[in-house]
Amino acid sequence: MAQWNWDADRQDDDDIVALSAEQARQWRKTHPVLSPWWVIGGQAVVGLILAMALLLLTGSASVAWSAGYGALAVLIPAAVLARGMRGRSVSANAMTSAAAALLWEVVKIALTIAMLVAAPKLVRGVNWLALLAGMFLALMMYWAALAVKPGQRLRAKTDRIG
Repeated sequence: MAQWNWDADRQDDDDIVALSAEQARQWRKTHPVLSPWWVIGGQAVVGLILAMALLLLTGSASVAWSAGYGALAVLIPAAVLARGMRGRSVSANAMTSAAAALLWEVVKIALTIAMLVAAPKLVRGVNWLALLAGMFLALMMYWAALAVKPGQRLRAKTDRIG
C-alpha cells in the first residue's frame, strides 16, 4: 500500500506566492468570468436555429417543435440552476456553497427528467430523434462557451481599439 508523502505536499504549498492587488486585477482582466446567461442565451439561439432548419428541411411542425422542446429541456433547468446559485446563502462559506450546488444540480436533473416525461403530452407527435438533437446541441453550448470565451475576445478587441 502506498504511503502519502506529507512533506512533499507541504513543500508544494511553500511555492505559492500571493498576488498583489494590481496583479490580481490584471489576472481578472485577462481571465473574465463567463456568465451562465451567455451560455443559456446561446442554448436558446441554437435551439431556435435547429427548429427552424428542421421545419424548412422536413416541413413537419412536430419535428421542429420536438427539437425546440429538446433545447428547452436543457435551457430551462440550466436557467433555474443559474438563478438558484445566485442566492446570498450560496456564497456564505465553502460548505453551504457545496451543499447549494448539489441541491440546485439535483433540482436541475429532476426538472430535466420531468420535462422529458411531459414531452409526449406537451408536444403533439413528438419526434424523439429531433428532441434528442435539440438537447445535444443545447448541451454543446457549454463546450462552445469554453472555446469562444466571449468576454475575453470582447476585451481584446476593445484594448486594441483604445
